[in-house]
Amino acid sequence: MVLQRIFAVVLLLVCAALAVMAWPYQAPFSYEPVGPRAFPLLMLGLMGAALLYTAFRPTPVVHTEEDPPLDRETLVKIGLCVVLLLVFAGLFEPLGFILASILIGIPMARLYGGRWVPSIVVVTLMSVGLYLLFDKAMDVPLPLGLLSVLEN
Repeated sequence: MVLQRIFAVVLLLVCAALAVMAWPYQAPFSYEPVGPRAFPLLMLGLMGAALLYTAFRPTPVVHTEEDPPLDRETLVKIGLCVVLLLVFAGLFEPLGFILASILIGIPMARLYGGRWVPSIVVVTLMSVGLYLLFDKAMDVPLPLGLLSVLEN
């Protein structure tokens, strides 16, 4: 219980430092109504509130038998998820949102037990749907990358 509270306080300090770093940021242009610093500050605020609760809650978190064990298999899955997300971040600009999402989403679905055909179909539909939602409906431009020849 003490380690949980120490971990929460340390992460809370990291959130505070990141918020101080993000506060003065002003982009030379803004394509969002609230500007580019609102999202990180909102996320840091929500994270900070959750960490405050974790640091000062009256009872510790008690794990039940229903919770998955933190064994080697689970840690490998978490590590592979982190690697896949880093690859996604690296491929996001060159390949574009849709292709990078498909390329990373299918192994991610398979990693957590998805079958091949449903994984391919769902990830492809979600990638295209999320692109249309963000780029067309919400006016948040996402890169098309290699698919930019299809635009206009």
